[in-house]
Amino acid sequence: MSAALEMDGVTPMRARPDPVARARSIAALIEQDSARIEADKALTPAVLDALHGHALFRTLLPRAYNGEEVKPSAFFRMQEVIAAADGSTGWCLCQASGCSFAAAYMAPEAAREVWGDPRAVLAWGFGTGTAKVVPGGYRVSGTWGFASGNRHATWIGGHCKIVEPDGSVRKNPDGTQHERSMLVRREKVRFHDVWNVVGLRGTNSDTYTFDDLFVPEEHAVCRDSDEERRVDSPLYKFTTTNLYAAGFAGVSMGIARGMLDAFVEMARTKTAAAMTRPMRESEVIQNGIAQCEAKLRSAGAWLVEVLDEAWEVSRATGHITMHERALVRLATTSAIHRAKEVAEWAYHEAGASAIMTGGPFERRMRDIHASAQQVQGRTAHLEMCGQHFLGMNPSGRFF
Repeated sequence: MSAALEMDGVTPMRARPDPVARARSIAALIEQDSARIEADKALTPAVLDALHGHALFRTLLPRAYNGEEVKPSAFFRMQEVIAAADGSTGWCLCQASGCSFAAAYMAPEAAREVWGDPRAVLAWGFGTGTAKVVPGGYRVSGTWGFASGNRHATWIGGHCKIVEPDGSVRKNPDGTQHERSMLVRREKVRFHDVWNVVGLRGTNSDTYTFDDLFVPEEHAVCRDSDEERRVDSPLYKFTTTNLYAAGFAGVSMGIARGMLDAFVEMARTKTAAAMTRPMRESEVIQNGIAQCEAKLRSAGAWLVEVLDEAWEVSRATGHITMHERALVRLATTSAIHRAKEVAEWAYHEAGASAIMTGGPFERRMRDIHASAQQVQGRTAHLEMCGQHFLGMNPSGRFF
């Protein structure tokens, strides 16, 4: 058995080192396998062994289920390290980690059934299915997209509206449509191989279907519900959206960090075509590297500051207000866009070296543009943040 797998089954949560240090310890292995991950549209067995062996899928899982409940800022920094090695691996890790948040809203016996296996992974996608109430649970049908990491998942979730026996759609007390996430074992799900994309190919974010599946009540989760939360921890006062935003910002920041570091390494020795002096002696390159370094470090430092401030509010008061959520949204969206700016600068200044398949730039450029296209990078978030700061009442859906 490998050292990674020995840690997987033996090392208790309290004895694990810092997740960022654990991520750094396997980054070289992940980068080595990055081309194969993209080609096969799946994480390699060696990378999965390393991620599971170092318990990186369990950073947001409750301690009661051998998880860690790490601070969101540590989760963000961990994501940066993994994505600098490979964007698709970072994306899959973030998606599964956010899904594991659901354990805080489940009965303990059901949560242990899903996450009791040390290699358990829950994945889900985007969309809304239909769950019809039946004795003991629901009959569920629907099709969802963007199920990142589904090839290594052990359970799959589908977000659903609830249809009562009389045909009415269940509503929340405020009149909005009630939604629950239905969890089923992967082998019961029908997948559609449609992930033909420009970037983040290794995530294999395919579409999938539930065909009239029975889901017991205990496997139907209402995420981010104060009434149904069963784990009283500062972490679970954050919304799932908060943590997805932080993690996917870490993915973009990590991809940009990998691009910038590769560019700096190249610029130390390269002399560009039709130039007479090395790139490192160019004032344009020197200035650009300094500005890009400042962009990445300042965006990351501010996001850590915002996440830590929200963590302390959660610890002190037992909840997080719309103000903290708006700041998290603003800092994460800003980080994604600063990362894209840095990556684009490095790609452009690398010249023809950047367009070569298999080099350090081409795949990362495609990956960061795919990353920025996701819902967490929408510029419309800035408008909602501005509304909040002006005393208006923006929609809380993406906060």
